[in-house]
Amino acid sequence: MTSNLKIVFAPETMSQEGWALLRARPDIRTIAFDNMVSSADFRKALAETGAHAAILGATPYGAPELEAARHTQVVARIGVGYDAIDVPALSRARVPLMTAGTANSASVAECAMFMMISLAKHWTELDKAVKQNRWRDRWVFVPSDLLEKELLIIGFGRIGTRTAKRALAMEMKVSVYDPYVSPSAIKAAGCTPVTNLDEGLARADFVTLHCPKTPETVGLINAARLACMKPTAFLVNTARGGLVDEKALHAALTGKKLAGAGLDVFDKEPPEPDNPLFKLPNVLCAPHMAGVTREAMDRMAIAATKNVLSVFDGNPIVENVINKDVLS
Repeated sequence: MTSNLKIVFAPETMSQEGWALLRARPDIRTIAFDNMVSSADFRKALAETGAHAAILGATPYGAPELEAARHTQVVARIGVGYDAIDVPALSRARVPLMTAGTANSASVAECAMFMMISLAKHWTELDKAVKQNRWRDRWVFVPSDLLEKELLIIGFGRIGTRTAKRALAMEMKVSVYDPYVSPSAIKAAGCTPVTNLDEGLARADFVTLHCPKTPETVGLINAARLACMKPTAFLVNTARGGLVDEKALHAALTGKKLAGAGLDVFDKEPPEPDNPLFKLPNVLCAPHMAGVTREAMDRMAIAATKNVLSVFDGNPIVENVINKDVLS
């Protein structure tokens, strides 16, 4: 080993496109770990190897991991969310947290649109009607159009903006609620700014969430907010579990206060198998896969790896750094 050898931890499940970039560097030693490794075992491995960087899927990383890996120079996420990362702890240690930028934003936007279309067209019910020889049930599940319907996008970042482009292409009316984006920027994207969330919810035929999970957004869509919505409206969450109150959502759906919901994320993941939402025919579910496509996995692995290499090479990709204060 040379004194300038860098040790990088990365999950076994990371796309080979990312591994290839790491293995092409003679100054880097790569160590694969199981994405489901226990926190204790992960910290032990970090300490024993003297890791300089960690590329992570869902594995938590914070003060205990930094204590174990005292030479940490960068932590990179294979994705854009960072719920499991203790950002303040990394900032105190002057360690940048980097995400995959726009690598999977198109994939999530596509999934959000797919869920909206599937719910409006009653695709699950109609598919079953044909396969179960219930042809006449097509009149029970008459589809709706997205044409001229109003979509409310909550969160107008990398994913929300791409969702808007796709919805506008389908001739929907798009409104946006994001207190951190200027009304002029929203208007420039062909959308209508919404300053009062409750009023926006009351007008919307479809609502899709694309905001991060923060103390401010946990429980954002609660019983009161669901009560604002039309009984013919659909709610889609491909952002993070916890943004929607699941008990309140179940009550709204069973009470016919809401037409349906598409959920890629849940309060607890994996969710309990007896989650009452799973019993409802007007709920479309996926196992947190909106941003996970074959193409996105390659793009995210490449982005995460390039993030790590940029720090090692003394030229960090600034736009992908979450805690930019560590760069000053």
